[in-house]
Amino acid sequence: RHQVYDEWGYRARLNRGLGVAAVFAGVSGTGKTMAAEVIANDLQLNLYRIDLSGVVSKFIGETEKNLRKLFDAAEEGGCILFFDEADALFGKRSEVKDSHDRYANIEINYLLQRLESFRGLAILATNKKASMDAAFMRRLRFIINFSFPDREIRQLLWKKVFPPQAPVSDLDYTYLKQISLTGGSIQNIALNASFLAAQNGSKIGMKEVMIAIKSEFIKLERSLNELNIIPSINNNLIDDDNDDWDDDED
Repeated sequence: RHQVYDEWGYRARLNRGLGVAAVFAGVSGTGKTMAAEVIANDLQLNLYRIDLSGVVSKFIGETEKNLRKLFDAAEEGGCILFFDEADALFGKRSEVKDSHDRYANIEINYLLQRLESFRGLAILATNKKASMDAAFMRRLRFIINFSFPDREIRQLLWKKVFPPQAPVSDLDYTYLKQISLTGGSIQNIALNASFLAAQNGSKIGMKEVMIAIKSEFIKLERSLNELNIIPSINNNLIDDDNDDWDDDED
């Protein structure tokens, strides 16, 4: 930044956009938040995760005040701003039909201007990129898409998700990689399977993992029939109804 802005003379020409703003786009669980944390750790900066419920207000003008305080504090403290579910703040501007629409658009305009003049690093995560304001997206320097992991990536995630100390036994990675899951879901499943194994005094095997997968599918409101069509696994593990367990730490 010093070389480009100062040595090459861009700072004298630009009075806005001296910071870096990037959108991380992808479905939930693909690693957007983790990537932001890695960047913050690598830069040795604090990551300030924005709580939208504390920023957006139903009262006219209050959202702008909250945003002003937010950006002022971030510039003073030198931290990274991380807007999770950014489409809630940076959504498309609506057609003005009443005073509420007009003030909502004013808030978005203010947000765009303030983000553009922000001199730090701002990361905006969304799983609804199509809902983001087009004019805002054009002003961003980076748009990074986090794709759904393919089978080979899923196999790698399964092999690395358990800590070295975890008593893992005979997991069928060839089968597991065929189940369409995000990295976030795989992390949840591994942790739940570990609690189940600890509760039963056993190793973390396919039985525990399959029960945890079934629980994750139910949470995501996905059909368990997806598991039945995948070959090379004992169907008795899929049909096991022993998923009524506590996740109290052993």
